[in-house]
Amino acid sequence: MSTGIASISLTVVLVAGLFSIGGCDRDVALAPAMQARIDAPQNPSPSVRYRMDPARNRMWVLTPDGVFLYDASTPKTIVEVALPSWQSVDAPYGCLPDLALGPRGEAVVTSNAVPTLWKIDPETLAVSVHDLALDADTNKDVGFSGLAYSMQQGAFFAVSDKHGSLWRIDPLLMTGRKIPLSAPIREACGISVRPGIAQRSRHARPELCIQAEQGGWIVNLTPDGRAAHVGAATCVKPLTRLARDGK
Repeated sequence: MSTGIASISLTVVLVAGLFSIGGCDRDVALAPAMQARIDAPQNPSPSVRYRMDPARNRMWVLTPDGVFLYDASTPKTIVEVALPSWQSVDAPYGCLPDLALGPRGEAVVTSNAVPTLWKIDPETLAVSVHDLALDADTNKDVGFSGLAYSMQQGAFFAVSDKHGSLWRIDPLLMTGRKIPLSAPIREACGISVRPGIAQRSRHARPELCIQAEQGGWIVNLTPDGRAAHVGAATCVKPLTRLARDGK
């Protein structure tokens, strides 16, 4: 990370109720949610991704300079978490990397350039690096511009804006399986998971809400989870300003 904590001014605004993106929840069970805006003098158009951890009353923020952790009860408290050998392509050349929370509260950070994930332990803040073994596109530079965990599937789902592809990643962060799509999801800048209509059924399949520069899609998995259909209806508003300006 090239920028120290002192050079970054963070204003945290508490927002009552759930925070959602065009009807697709950014996080599960956000109550209350927090909206973060980072103002770095050397970067007039900062880029941020953030996730709230209600169980621990804190917020994770991913910026071009790395990961910062805030205590929601005392917003001025900050911890910078170094990601060893983290690779990120600047925003003008692609969508941002992403950050997701796993089932035990661990923060998982992507690269938008390589298929590597960085996991941060929720208690010790120790960082482990996980190079994924992909089952396809091994001759391409695959990075992930969106990442979300599905409790129903017990796995992470990721998207690549560069290739318009969807991936399933096992919870141990060892393998990535490409999911065939009925249509590519170009410029996919984010992903979130919402339960299917039959929420009370253990057989219900979640809907994947894909956020893109100019809109988004609803993606439904097949019953066996080995393929997915890209719906014509959008489930979100354009993500660009929200993700890059924190508004």
